[in-house]
Amino acid sequence: MLTRRIIACLDVRDGRVVKGVQFVDLIDAGDPAALAHRHAQEGADEIVLLDITATHEGRGTLLDTVRRTAASLFVPFTVGGGIRTAADAEAVFTAGADKVSINSAALARPKLIGEIGATFGSQAVIVAIDARRDTDSDHPAQNARVYTHGGRKDTGRTAVEWAREAEDRGAGEILLTSMDSDGTRSGFDCELTAAVSAAVRIPVIASGGAGTVAHFADVFGAGKADAALAASIFHFGVSTSRSLKEELAKSGIPVRFPC
Repeated sequence: MLTRRIIACLDVRDGRVVKGVQFVDLIDAGDPAALAHRHAQEGADEIVLLDITATHEGRGTLLDTVRRTAASLFVPFTVGGGIRTAADAEAVFTAGADKVSINSAALARPKLIGEIGATFGSQAVIVAIDARRDTDSDHPAQNARVYTHGGRKDTGRTAVEWAREAEDRGAGEILLTSMDSDGTRSGFDCELTAAVSAAVRIPVIASGGAGTVAHFADVFGAGKADAALAASIFHFGVSTSRSLKEELAKSGIPVRFPC
């Protein structure tokens, strides 16, 4: 059985980590380099840093923040936000990232996925999908719609459809965020995650709604996720990755503990 990964996420605005509920009402959570180092020490398998306003503000990734954060890390480090070209991705890799996460730019020009993968390998390309259930549909999760620009723009595409295309174009992983669950700590959207996981062969990282150990167990089970990402519970001291893994291991879910 494959080991499930626990990933700590840093949503960054103006060089600071922030967290909100359903992409709004953001509050300060701390310094990205300090938080990344703490989360890695506390057992996170990977760190993801998302420059959440780069696309909306029409700018590139804050490379100084990436460099400073990467310098303190000893686990895989993914960076997203403001990556529009293969050259942008190269700059982020040079600054210290191991993987890049692309969202709005990939939807605008899907060939970008293959362009980055051709140089750096598909394992280094994560396609992020921000999805909200389609409440007008008979199958709201299966037909969840994809949003871009920090959740501001409805693309008219479904998460399942776009995940399949992203895989076909060379994505190595899908980072799936439920906009309905984001920041609520009420649990991952397991139905949505399972729908996307069933549609692709590449790993799916579940995001949005983590609040308890049971939520992680649910998304690894019913949600069929390969990894689960969280922010609030780690930033604000609700849990650590190590204590979370200890509880998951007791439930029979395979996790990796740091040496």
